[in-house]
Formats: sequence, C-alpha cells, structure tokens
Amino acid sequence: MSDRPLKLVLIDHDPIFRLGLRVALEAIPHIQVVTETATDTAALQALTEIAQKDPNQVNLVVLELGDSRSTDTQQQGLQLIQQLKASYPQLPILLLSSVQAPGIITAAKAFGADGYCPKGTALAELVTAMTALVNGNSYWPEVTANTELNPPLQTIASRLPLAKLRQDLYSSGIGYIEITLKAVTEQLQIPGLPILDRAILAGQRRELLTARWLLNQLLLAPQEKQQRQPEFIPSISSPLPVLPAPNSDIVTPDAQTVLATIPLLSPRVLQSTLFAACINKLQFSLKNVSDIPLEIDIFREDRKRELLYLVLQKLSQQLDDLREAQITVNQLIELQPIILNDLWKSTITDFFGKFSRINLGNRSIEIVNVLLQNSAIVQTAILNKIPLVSELLSYLLLQTDLKIDNTSYPAGTSQANAQAEIMLENLLIQVANAVVQPLLNSLADVEQIKQDFYDRQLISTREIERFRNDLSWRYRLNTYVNEAREIFESRYELFVFAPRGIATISVYAPRNEELARLTGIPLVVTLLLEIRDAIAPRLQSVLAFLGSGIVFVLTQIIGRGLGLIGRGIIQGIGSVSFSEKNFKRNNERGK
Repeated sequence: MSDRPLKLVLIDHDPIFRLGLRVALEAIPHIQVVTETATDTAALQALTEIAQKDPNQVNLVVLELGDSRSTDTQQQGLQLIQQLKASYPQLPILLLSSVQAPGIITAAKAFGADGYCPKGTALAELVTAMTALVNGNSYWPEVTANTELNPPLQTIASRLPLAKLRQDLYSSGIGYIEITLKAVTEQLQIPGLPILDRAILAGQRRELLTARWLLNQLLLAPQEKQQRQPEFIPSISSPLPVLPAPNSDIVTPDAQTVLATIPLLSPRVLQSTLFAACINKLQFSLKNVSDIPLEIDIFREDRKRELLYLVLQKLSQQLDDLREAQITVNQLIELQPIILNDLWKSTITDFFGKFSRINLGNRSIEIVNVLLQNSAIVQTAILNKIPLVSELLSYLLLQTDLKIDNTSYPAGTSQANAQAEIMLENLLIQVANAVVQPLLNSLADVEQIKQDFYDRQLISTREIERFRNDLSWRYRLNTYVNEAREIFESRYELFVFAPRGIATISVYAPRNEELARLTGIPLVVTLLLEIRDAIAPRLQSVLAFLGSGIVFVLTQIIGRGLGLIGRGIIQGIGSVSFSEKNFKRNNERGK
C-alpha cells in the first residue's frame, strides 16, 4: 500500500454494512472514513460541505450501486454516479455492490465509475482496489469478458484510414462543443432569466446540439456510431434532454441493452436530479434580495444554509416513506397539512437537537419542546399557505404531468423539471421560515440562541425587536392586503435561489375558489382594486383632458398675455432711456 492517505466517503443504504466496513477499514493505517451516508441526497450534501471546508479532505467515494433486485435503485445509483462525476470530475468512484449483472456494471463504467468490487471481496483485495483508484488507476477485475466482442473505439479507429486525423479532429471539436453546451444549459436553468436572453440561449443550445450531431455523422465510422448512444437531433420545439456526464466513457451495446430496459426517468431519478440541482444552488449567496422580510434573515449564512440542507434531507426521507406507502394523488391532497407538519417537526428536532437545553433564569428548558408548542400557529400562518405542494409531491412521487403558470409540462422534460425546481426551492425556504418563527416568538432574545444562530448585525435587543416588528407588519400586510391582491390577480409569489440571493418569482394560478371565500378587509381590498381598474382609465382620460385645457390656458392665454405685458414694459423702459439720452445730448449742445 502507498503512503498516500486514503480518505473516503461511504454511501450504502445498509447501516449494518456501513458500520462493519468502517470498523474494518479504520483499523488499517492510512485509511480514514471521512463520512458515511445512506442516501444520494445526504451524500451530495456531505460532499458539498466537505468541499467548502477543504477540497482535499476526500479522495475516494465508495458506492453501493443499488439493490440487486430493483432496477429502480440501480438507475438511481447510475444517476448518482453521473452527478458525482459532473460535480467532482477528479474524484474516483469505487463500486462496492451486491449488483453483479455485467450489463449494469458496464453501464456504471460508462457513467463514470472508476472501479468495481462485489460485496464479499476480501479486505486485502478491497484495499488494493481503493489504492489503485486513489493513485489514478482503474480496477475492473470482472468486467473483461466481452472485451473481444466489443473492442474499444481506439482499436476500431486504428484499423480505419486516416483514423488518427479523424480522431484528433473529433476530440478537439467535441470537447469544445460539450464545454460550451454545458455552460449554456446551466445558464438556461437560472430562474427569472429575461425572455429575450432565454430565447438567445435556447437558440445557441440548438445550434450546439446540431453541431454535435453533424460532427458525429461526419467524423465517426459506422462501427464507432454503433457503440455510441443514439444522437439527439434538435428541433425548435425540442425539450432539453438529459445530457451524459462530460467525461463519461463510451456506452457499449451491452450497457445500452440494459439501460433500454430501465425507464429513462423514474420518480426516484426525478427526485435525485432536482435535489442535486437544489444542493448546487444552495452554494449561491443566501442574502434576501427581495423586498419581503423572511424569518431566516436573522440567521448567519452558514446556519441558514445548514437549515435549508436539513429541510431538503428530511423531505427526501419523507418522500421515501410516502413512496413505500403507495400514496395516491387524492391522498396527497388530503394529507398535505400532516406531511408539512411532520416535515416541520422533524426539521426542528434535528436542527436544534432533541435534548438540547438552555437556561432561562433559574430554569433549564428543552428548546424543541418549547418550539413545538407553536405547532397550531405555524400551521395556520405559514405551512397551510405554501402553494403548489401537492403538485410538487405528486410530480416527485408519481411522475404526474406538471401544470403550472397556465401551461402543462410532460413529466421528465427539462421544462417540467425547471418548474418543479422553483416549487421545491419555495417549499424549502417556507419550511425554514416555519422553523425559525417559533424561535422568534418564544426565545428570540436568549443570549445562547443569539450567539449560536444570529447574524452579528441583528444580535442586539434593539435590532431583534426591530426585526420582529418588521415581520409582524409583513404578516398583517399579507393577511389583509397582499394575499387578497394575489388571489384577485390569480398568481403566487414564490421564493427561489438565484445567484445574487433569495429572490421572488410570480407564477399564474387559478384561485377562484379562494376569491369566493374572501370576507372582511381582504374582500374590501379586492373591491377597491376592481373599482380602481374600472375608474382609473376614465379618470386618466378626464385628467388628461383637464390637463390639456389647463396647459392651453396657461401657455396660450395667460402666457401670451403676460408676454405682451412684459414686452410693453421692456419697450417702455427702453423708450424712456432713449429719451433721457437725447435730452442730455441736447443740453450739452446748448451749453
């Protein structure tokens, strides 16, 4: 074994296996299990946090590909490999899996895995495989059976005329296209992008896809084309396809056959894709750049990010539970308040610590117990008002088509994923607000809380009270004015993660039933808006007519009159001055 330390992340759904492997590996010098996780979401979150602190803290990922009896979990494992390679292209991945089907292993290799060992491999051989990957090599002891039947492209290319020239031209061109295509695709995912910019970027993307297709047709031999995935030929109305990892290997026919038997986008893969995108966006600034105060604004940015990560992780666990229960769409609508309340409770419990205590005077109290007493208030004020939750859950669990902003998006398309991503980001931010609200109600000015969580600019008692007053006014304004206006205008205001911070985006939503239930001040607000809409054009016309008349009177009548008078005065003054000068001249001559 080399002297280079081996620091790994272990991803496996079986906690007993993780524990046993960790104990066995950490007994070996130079090997350290930095962290272990059970789900892909937790793994991506852990790697992101590690990369922020020290990019060199991990040099290997050991991954269970999935359940050997479930193609769904295997596909989810392939998707995780692709995401890991896209985010951390230099980080080697070793499959330590119960899956032994050659086609699936070959597909994993195509998606970017660097080595494979079946579960049950002797510890010495496993360490050898890990060391090989950390040193920049690969390890595929059992994926060699079909080498002669499916020779690599380099071997095929070497038998063809002008192979070296074509290969160089192809490598140069396809590398540039893939890098540019990835950059353009990432820009298209930014929420709130102006329509003109989006249209220009979409055109550039279609041109790049067309260029890639032409390059493959012109510079690849027939044998090489057969070993590549089917090309995507773009059209004006084509949705954004799921792109392969930038540095993935070529998919052999064996892998294609296996992948063809797996649905292209299962609900678990949809969830994994959206959650990974959300984790990446959580690296943006979390400063609130909207004009709406949020409860989480009082937290330091690191605490805010930690809370949002935790909400995402708890939501992932909740979706797994709901999937096992085989919930229907109608049941989701009925259970939505309970689902959100459970999500809120589990997040509070883990974020503050189930048995964490603080001292208030002579008493020692448990933080979580105090905060959970506000359940009814939080449910009414925040959780019940989060929009489009059942639509999002139905999309993630049942892969239903997504209807939002007066448009229906087929499940799995890039447009549907982009809209679901917006809904997911809003849900995370609103649940995080719900976690902080009872803290501000009950324990806002406790010194221990302030030191552990608050932004330094909001740590004084005066600033805390000012912050709470701003939130209080926001709730009153929302209750009586803003919500009524949004219902009347048939829209929702959603919070999203943008590169500059937390922003808002407005989407259309039919809200006639809510409009019919309005009473009191909110109803008066909608009536005033309707009256304003009815009167405003006529009033503007009248004011415009009166304004034109006033301008005419002032300029044409009064203005001209004043001008004539002024001119007469000036001429009179000039005449008097001229007469005085003549009088003086005549007197001088007489003398």
